[in-house]
Amino acid sequence: MPKIVGLTGDEAVAHAVKQCDVDVIAAYPITPQTIIVETLGDFIANGELNAEMVHVESEHSALSVVTAAALTGARVFTATCSQGLALMFEILYITSGVRAPVVMAIANRALSAPINIHADHSDSMAARDSGWIQLYAENVQEVYDLIFMAYKIAENKEVLLPTMVCLDGFTLTHTLERVEMLDDDVALKYLPKKPTYAHPISIEEPATYGSLALPDYYFEFKIQQEFAMNRAKEVIPKAMEEFTKVSGREYYVYNAYATDDADVIVISLGSTSGTMRSVAKELRKKGIKVGTVALRVYRPFPAKELKEVLSGAKVIVTMDRTLSFGALGGPLFEDLRSLFYDEDRRPLIADVVYGLGGRDLTPSDAKAIFEYGLEIAKTGHIPELVKFVGVRE
Repeated sequence: MPKIVGLTGDEAVAHAVKQCDVDVIAAYPITPQTIIVETLGDFIANGELNAEMVHVESEHSALSVVTAAALTGARVFTATCSQGLALMFEILYITSGVRAPVVMAIANRALSAPINIHADHSDSMAARDSGWIQLYAENVQEVYDLIFMAYKIAENKEVLLPTMVCLDGFTLTHTLERVEMLDDDVALKYLPKKPTYAHPISIEEPATYGSLALPDYYFEFKIQQEFAMNRAKEVIPKAMEEFTKVSGREYYVYNAYATDDADVIVISLGSTSGTMRSVAKELRKKGIKVGTVALRVYRPFPAKELKEVLSGAKVIVTMDRTLSFGALGGPLFEDLRSLFYDEDRRPLIADVVYGLGGRDLTPSDAKAIFEYGLEIAKTGHIPELVKFVGVRE
């Protein structure tokens, strides 16, 4: 029988990583991620997990260690956020470039300056073009579940790309929620050992990794990464479907609510999705046709699936928890606008930027966002391409 426990998001990551039976862990402490690797350290010290914990002097070194370990065929894990992820940037591109199936948890936190330890998506969104698969969790149960799926996806021979699981700092990392854990035998059935790396580091069969590639070859390496990311679009739904079968919890690249006849659909990432769905349910009781989409997979961008679920709406409101300075709008907004650009029938698409530095999005804020979308649907006019919600007057 599955075990039902109370876990914070950080603890949920650690428990899932333990059940994934990893071989090598390396990380540097940073709030609000630290509890993840502290808990894993306890598991190793207590004999609950047979893994090597490598103590490093920086996040740059942490990612370097697990990338190298992954190339030997080891199953690896690391975690970070904010400035720590920024310090990893040089290695982010190397990890994806050498096709190392690293799994990393990102405890989403605002980037400095000014220094801020609370949640927004500026850290992971800055890495969206680094060649990593990106998964976003809405609640602690999803945090736990997505770790398993991340390994299933990253280690697939058709993919072999690093994968990050993003959970909102404090809102999820430090919040205790009900979590239904897999039995260990079920976890190993879904994710058996050992992962297979196509060309593992070997004394018997030496090979070169991350070699110099001049203009005559570099382009082809990058195209191979793009092909792998496109193959991941097929692998991810299958990995989620397999997890649904073993867990009884339904997963897809997004979670849609009341979208079939909605005039206005709000699409969001992370913990905010639960707030938006809750308010949408209240508005539905009043006969107001609104719906929500919680996007679980951001990279690779699930264009086909989103077009199907969103195309019936009059208005789409995207919710970006980051600023893309000097751009037309946030990253999610720009992706959605591009998605519908060539369509004969295009919904109106407006952007909402919210929650920077952990600023709370209240139910009244959420209701106002729906009302904003409904007004656009009524008038056919977008008064502000980007609307800032929650900013002090």
